[in-house]
Amino acid sequence: MSNLDALFESIRTGDYPAVAKALDEDPELVNARSERGVSAALMACYTGQAKIRDLLIDKGARLELHEAVAAGKLAKVKEFADAKPELARSYSPDGFPMIALAAAFGHEDVARYLHEKGAEMNALATNGTGYNALTGAVAGRHSTIAKWLVENGADVNYRYAQGHSPFLEAAANGNLEIVKLLVAHGADVHSRTDAGKSALNFAQEKGHQELVGYLQSMGLTS
Repeated sequence: MSNLDALFESIRTGDYPAVAKALDEDPELVNARSERGVSAALMACYTGQAKIRDLLIDKGARLELHEAVAAGKLAKVKEFADAKPELARSYSPDGFPMIALAAAFGHEDVARYLHEKGAEMNALATNGTGYNALTGAVAGRHSTIAKWLVENGADVNYRYAQGHSPFLEAAANGNLEIVKLLVAHGADVHSRTDAGKSALNFAQEKGHQELVGYLQSMGLTS
């Protein structure tokens, strides 16, 4: 296995000591990219390895805008978007709106800043996933960001990927707080996926008993 492959494997598995050792032995690896062009820092973000992400940044990893957004580095994001405000409405190389990346990774301050700079609240990914900021916040279980989004125009009944909706995703995750938030803002509680699954179906299958009780209290039976 090459040093590059070993680095990315260590990032994926969360092996902090191995990453630190690799960087000490070859400092240039801090800006390494995978065969698909994903930087080491972004891979750490995508795999939820915050400690490794911060190590790479502390060691001098150069961040492009989408990487700074994913890492939650507001000051760096401002460097880009203050110079070129239109970048707030741009997309990552893999097709995600910047504001959706910020929401998915739980960086509310970055999401708010991008919105102030003109990012569209309901901008959709261009990569076929149909993801937007609200779907990212719901998938990431970031309730405070989801609340801010729906209070500022996010479409609670947006449908994507085989008929899923933020409401159905929140139910599948067992996130009662977000489910209640979406209901309060007009989510269609009777929505189903293209395969016919309801929020109650998801909650029952996943064993989210408190959520099951809440949905049944609204009169949902299947």
